Formats: sequence, C-alpha cells, structure tokens
Amino acid sequence: MHRYVVSDAVKTRLLERQGKLASCDTIDAGRTALVVVDMQNHFVAPGFPAEVPLSREIVPNINRLARAMRAAGGTVVWIQTTAAGGLEQWSNYHRHMLTPERRQKRLASLDEAAEGFKLYPALEVMPDDLRIKKIKYSAFIAGSSNIDAQLKSRDIDSVLISGTATNVCCESSARDAMMLDYRVTMLSDANATWTDEEHAATLNSFLLFFGDVLTTDEAIAKLVPVTSRKSAQGPFRTARRMM
Repeated sequence: MHRYVVSDAVKTRLLERQGKLASCDTIDAGRTALVVVDMQNHFVAPGFPAEVPLSREIVPNINRLARAMRAAGGTVVWIQTTAAGGLEQWSNYHRHMLTPERRQKRLASLDEAAEGFKLYPALEVMPDDLRIKKIKYSAFIAGSSNIDAQLKSRDIDSVLISGTATNVCCESSARDAMMLDYRVTMLSDANATWTDEEHAATLNSFLLFFGDVLTTDEAIAKLVPVTSRKSAQGPFRTARRMM
C-alpha cells in the first residue's frame, strides 16, 4: 500500500489558504456517498490489461469504509468503466492515444459481458449499494455517467473517493465533483496507482486546490450517523433511494 505523508511545505500552504489541514470537521453520513472507482478485474486482478497491483492492497480499507458508511446511513456507490459507447463518445482517445492492439484489448476487456468488467470478487458489494457505469476517466463529466443526477436525487452533497488509479479516474472524478460543488475527500489509503510518486503528486495537488485528503480511519472517525444528526437537528426528510 502507498505510504502517503503530507509534507511540511504542503501543510504550510494549506494552512495559509483555509486555516486548517482539513476543511471538514465532520462527515454527515446522510448526505455523503462513498464512491469506489473502477475496482474491476480489468484494473485490479492479476494478469488483466490495466492491472494496478497495489489496488488489491486497498480492498480491505474499501470494504471497511463501505461497512461504516452503510451502518451510519450513508450511500455506497460502485463505479464501473464500460466499453459501451466508448468509441462513439470518446473517439479521439481510443483512436489516437492507444495502439490498435491496446484499443482492442481495452474494449474487449471492458465489454459488459467480459470478466474484466466485473468488480473484483474480494469487494463486499451489497444489494442496496448503487451501481453506476461510466464511459470516460471521470464519472462526473457530462456524458460519462448519470452519477450527478443519482446523487442529487438522494440529497448528497459530499463524496469520498476511493479506487484506482489514484491519478487517473479517481483524480479526474474527484476534481470534476468538486467543480460541480460537491465537498470532496480522497482517501490516501483507499486509492492506488502504479507508483508512490504518482500517488503522492496527485494527493498533494488535490489537497492544495480541490478538497481534503484523509486516511480511512480519519474518515470513519469523522462520520456522523444519520440517527445522530436526526436527534441533534430534529426531523428531516430523507431522500428516497432510487435503484
């Protein structure tokens, strides 16, 4: 697993900007979604085309955080990249940034009937969790998925980003979510990429300009369950879960 430590230089700049190291003191579970990005066989399982070996090491933290979110009344979202619509809606990437062989392997492996499309089997996926397909790196960019509409229908305004790869689909989704005015946290020990350098560079940049970076333990400690919020604030309307 990546060992990420916030440098003193980053801390100094962060304190100058927002006055504290984390913008969120608490995480309101009822208005928060854990968004797990691309933990599919294609990216996680040994021998698959886009394997990120360290992604297998974050599975226990993702499962632990998902259990905590459900127990607190939060939403768990599993994002899966699909090949369907890729050539039509993301043509320049497929035609000019991939070799023909690489393009063929990607589209075949992420076909929705293929093993590569499936979520990695060690993940604890529950029937009431939300499953969303995306076409592009970012789940939140227009035309990639319907995640923004799905979250807004549940009155969700904050997201915790985990998955793989830290500096590709996770970062792209996290940045676009922030630009859509979500409060966004990336989990340092529940994201993975190919090298420690890529991981650290992404989290440093995100922390300085886009949102919070927390460990799994820190995020769980900040969770405020729906029952606690209800007793503290009185009755409130809970958005209906739409599957």
